[in-house]
Formats: sequence, C-alpha cells, structure tokens
Amino acid sequence: MSMSTLQRSLGLVLAVSLGVGFLYFWPYFQEDDVPEGFARSNGRIEAVQIDVATRVPGRVSEIYVQQGDFLESGQIVASMDVAAFAAQLMEAEARLRRASVGIDSAKFLIKQREAEKAVALAVVEQREAEHDAAKKQLDRSKELAGDGAIAQRRLDEDIARYFGSVAAVSAAKAQVGAVEAALSYAGSQVIAAESDVEAAQATIQRIRTDLDDGTLKSPRDGRVQYLVAQPGEVLPAGGTVLSLVDLSDVYMTFFLPTDAAGKVAIGAEAHLILDAVQQYVIPARISFVADIAQFTPKTVETEAERQKLMFQVQARIDPELLRKYLHQVKTGLPGMAYVRMDPEIDWPKELQVRLPQ
Repeated sequence: MSMSTLQRSLGLVLAVSLGVGFLYFWPYFQEDDVPEGFARSNGRIEAVQIDVATRVPGRVSEIYVQQGDFLESGQIVASMDVAAFAAQLMEAEARLRRASVGIDSAKFLIKQREAEKAVALAVVEQREAEHDAAKKQLDRSKELAGDGAIAQRRLDEDIARYFGSVAAVSAAKAQVGAVEAALSYAGSQVIAAESDVEAAQATIQRIRTDLDDGTLKSPRDGRVQYLVAQPGEVLPAGGTVLSLVDLSDVYMTFFLPTDAAGKVAIGAEAHLILDAVQQYVIPARISFVADIAQFTPKTVETEAERQKLMFQVQARIDPELLRKYLHQVKTGLPGMAYVRMDPEIDWPKELQVRLPQ
C-alpha cells in the first residue's frame, strides 16, 4: 500500500470517528431548552418496598402468591408451621383450668376458716362468761370464808376454778389467733391462685399471638416484587418471606443543581415523562428536597456536570391517581422530571398533563 493510500485510509477512519463522536456527544453540547421558571432532570420511578417477614422462627408451610401478583391489605400471603404453638396452647389451657380450680379450692378454704373463726370467737365468749362467773364465785367465797361460813376447801376449789377460767380464756383467744392466721394464709392462696390464672391467660394470649403471626398477611395494597423463601425453608425470627412494593406510594427520584434546588418548594408541581410512554405526562408533587448536597450519581449526569454538587429531590405521584392506573404502575422505569419553580408561569403545551384514557 502506498503512502498516499494509507494517509487517505487513516483520514477516512479519523473522519468517521469524529463524526460518530460528534453524533454521540451532540446532545450534551446543545443548549438547555427548558423554559424559564422550570427545571428538569432525569430520574427513575421508585416505590416504598416492604418485607413481609416472620416474627418468630419457624418453617414455611405454604406460600399463596406468586411474583408479580397484586395484593390487598390483609390478604394472606403465606403460612408457617404452627404445630408446636398449638401444643403449647393446649398445655397452657390445661394450666389455666388447674389454676381456676385452685381459686375455687382456696375460696372454699377461706369460708371454712371463717366458720372456724366464728366458732373460736364463740368459745372465747363462753370462756369469758365462765371466767366472770368464776370471779364472782371466788369473791363470794372469800367473803364467806372470812366469816367462817364455808370451809377452806371450798375456797380453794373456787380459787382453782377462777385461775382455770383465766387459762381457758387465754387458750380460746389463742385459738382465735390461730384461725385468723389460717384465714390469712387461705387469702394468700386465693391471690396466688388468681395470679396463676392471670399468668396462664397471659401465656395463652402470647401463644395465640404466635399462632396468628404464623399466618402472614400483606400489610397494605401492593405487588409482590420478590419471593425470598420457599415452602419447607426454616427461617429465623425476622426472616423475609417476600418483598412487595406499595403502589400507592410511588415517586421519582432525581437530582437538581444548587441554584434550581434552592428554588424548589415542598409541594411544588412536577410533571413526569417516562421513557417507555413518552406520550403521557404524569402530574406529581415535590415531597422531598435533600438538605445536604452530594455529587450526582454517574448514571444520571454528564462527566462535567458530575463535578457540581447536586441535591436529591423526590416527586410523589398522587395515590388516588395511582389507584386508578394500579395495574399499569411499574417501578424502575427511567424518565424526565420537570419542576415548576415559579407557580405564576403556565405549563408549556408539550408539558401539560396527558394521561391514558
């Protein structure tokens, strides 16, 4: 190959390379065509993601949904093996019945002790009456013995009878004290039995909660994003069974430079155009503006723009609108977000809301 031919070939390759490079980078050298009072940035549709997980460890028994299924709040999505909890519940219910019988027994014992106390108090009254009679008899015997009207032996018998009545009163009162102690103990047995009943009831409630938690339900309306576990797997407490996205809480995350972010107010209007359906313009509201600047992710802006500090912004779509188009909502779709920074300016015709009929 001659030198001139080689030069022409190299020149052609260089020209083609420059042409391709020019076509590739041409969009980055164009002037921004965003109308005054608006800002734009590209972003991605996201939604709140929720993990449906087990509260207690156990084996997955059944999963009733598939990836991509739409769920309603409260819908059963999976069940865990709860045979062990069912056995624990039977045991706790048996303890409750036994504790309930213990309350009845303790209350019956209280009634018995109260009856014994009544008898003991009656005995005390009887012994005190006998004591009073013995004292009066002793006083008369002493008076008669002084006059020589009775023998000394009779006085000695009355003295002995008097001190015997004193001892009998003391013994009767001691019996009352013993019965009162037994009555107090019976009362403590009632309290203990009632505590056993409350403990058994609390245990039953806890086990029933564990049984209820064995049936996993969707916490809100959404769509199954991933099935993380399969039937037969043993999961720890907090083990994820599936992940779902809340299709009533959908937003686009994008980034704006400092000068634009500083003018964007929470609640400001935003219109979203998704790459997959560019014929539609979706209304949204600014729900979040980061208070700390950061570098723009590489997938969002050009190399030169990435050197600037950018603020993360989120534009949330109205939940009522999302419910209307629930089966058409998809997360992860890229698109453009247009933000109206000046509420006095009308939206350009090409950015006005257009939704599927």
